[in-house]
Amino acid sequence: MTERIALFIDGANVYAAAKRLGWNFDHRKILEHFQSYGTLHNAFYYTAVPPQVDDKQKRFIDALTYMGYTVRTRPLRESTDEHGDTHRRASLDIEIVTDLLTTTDRFDTAVLLTGDGDFERPVEVLRARGKRVIVASIPEMTSYELRNAADEYVDLGALREQVERPGYRLPSEQRGSEPRGADSRPFYVTAPLTDADER
Repeated sequence: MTERIALFIDGANVYAAAKRLGWNFDHRKILEHFQSYGTLHNAFYYTAVPPQVDDKQKRFIDALTYMGYTVRTRPLRESTDEHGDTHRRASLDIEIVTDLLTTTDRFDTAVLLTGDGDFERPVEVLRARGKRVIVASIPEMTSYELRNAADEYVDLGALREQVERPGYRLPSEQRGSEPRGADSRPFYVTAPLTDADER
C-alpha cells in the first residue's frame, strides 16, 4: 500500500531558512520532492498577511493555491516596545497543530517544514497515534527537542538541487541597504512562484 503523505509548511520558518541559506525555495519543487515519498494527500502552507495585502502578496497566495496548497493566513499585528521599536508578529502555530491533529485519518506520514520546538508535543501525539513524522528545516534553526521527537530529520540545505528556485534573489537582497530593525524583516510572502511573474 502506498504511503499517504501530508505536507505542513511554516511559511515564516521556511523564509527565515532561505535567508540563512542565501537561496530561495521553489514551492512547486518542494511539493514534487515530498510527493516522491508516497502519495501526497494534503499540502498546507501557513503565512501571515499584513492588513493591506498588495498585488504581489496576493499573487503569491494565489500561486500557492493553484499549485494545490491549502493556504492558511493570519493578520500581522504591529506592536511597539518600550524603546519605540515596531515589531510585526503573527503566530500560526494553532492553525498548524489543528490541521496536524484533525487530518490524521488522511495521512500515514506528516512532513513538517519548521524547526520550531513548540511542535515537539504535537509530533509526539502524532507518533503515539501511529503516524510517522518527518521534520525538515536547517540544523541551525531546528530545536533539539523537535528533531528528537521526529521519526526522521531532513536538512533542507542538502536538497538545494531538488528544491531551489534558481536566479531568484530574496526580497531583502533586492532592497539594497535599507536600515531595518532586527525584527522588522520584509514580509515573507512576496516571493513570486510562477516563471511568468517575476515580480
